[in-house]
Amino acid sequence: MDQTTSTPEAEVEQANVSPKTYDRFGPDTVGEEVVLDVKELRTYFTTRWGTVKAVDGVSYRVHRGETLGIVGESGSGKSVQALSVMRLVPSPPGHIVGGEVRLAITEDGKTTVKDVLQVSESEMTKIRGGEIAMILQDPMTALNPVFTIENQVGEAITIHQGLKGKPLWEKIIEALRHVRIPAAEQRAKDYPHQLSGGMRQRVVGAIGISSTPSVIIADEPTTSLDVTIQAAYLRLLKQLQAEDGVSIIFITHDFGIVAKMCDRVAVMYAGRIVESGDVRQIFNSPRHPYTQALIESVPKLEVKTGRLRQIDGQPPLLYNLPPGCPFAPRCPNVQERCREEYPHSEQAGENHHFHCWNPVTQQ
Repeated sequence: MDQTTSTPEAEVEQANVSPKTYDRFGPDTVGEEVVLDVKELRTYFTTRWGTVKAVDGVSYRVHRGETLGIVGESGSGKSVQALSVMRLVPSPPGHIVGGEVRLAITEDGKTTVKDVLQVSESEMTKIRGGEIAMILQDPMTALNPVFTIENQVGEAITIHQGLKGKPLWEKIIEALRHVRIPAAEQRAKDYPHQLSGGMRQRVVGAIGISSTPSVIIADEPTTSLDVTIQAAYLRLLKQLQAEDGVSIIFITHDFGIVAKMCDRVAVMYAGRIVESGDVRQIFNSPRHPYTQALIESVPKLEVKTGRLRQIDGQPPLLYNLPPGCPFAPRCPNVQERCREEYPHSEQAGENHHFHCWNPVTQQ
């Protein structure tokens, strides 16, 4: 095995000179209703084993006021693509080596489109949190244990709105009440360890929405919550979306949450989107074998079943991807062509696309 370490320059050259061809999901430009348009996003990590292609040609778009779900196994690249959109990938070892992240930004009543991968870090600081915010999955790592809730919610408001003193305090309380935190004045003086898991997750949400962003990326925000608190938190996000018209990218591995929360869904595997479409289309007529396997692995209360389906094998090593479809070694429909060539995008209906040479036969 070659254990030499490649350089960022070599990664860029590899991404630009010899990329595979992936068809885009969605239009080439940000239209009137599209607030985020991600094109051919690639994020690689330099390791002693080789270049890990954590995100390898991801494209999707998000319309105003809608929820896009991104699902897949752990290690499929869901969180890394979100960190790439926010320009929060740790460097080294990570590097965004290609693609565009075009965000519709409204300033003084005028909407302009900017590629956030090309703006300066000072400008990105204004965009991050102000125009696009992120809710992390573990509130105990997202919140600083030595600062009060007032300090942490107020920091974001001060950076993006410049408020101080009494106006800042009022805005902090407004943000906490907006996420339905009772006794907000008292809770603002508490430290994170004094709150329950559900309350801490709401505080993280308050930080995210405090500057009224147009896009919120929620990275598995209900993972650490019990079932009842999880249901309440999902209702809260839908209420906030209805009130503010914010667009949400909901990253999860739970298809039950996708059915409840999302309008459209993109399925990721080995750093790429393998299927994308409306939630109803994906649930009723999955075309990629991986999507079908994920759906069939979810228990259904209304149907008596025996052993749930399991997906044999393991995801591929991202520093040693095969030339063809990365799901081929685990796929029940595999053909010889699947091992040799990555499939082009096929369309199964309006807004329903998939990458597969031998798709699931519709019932």
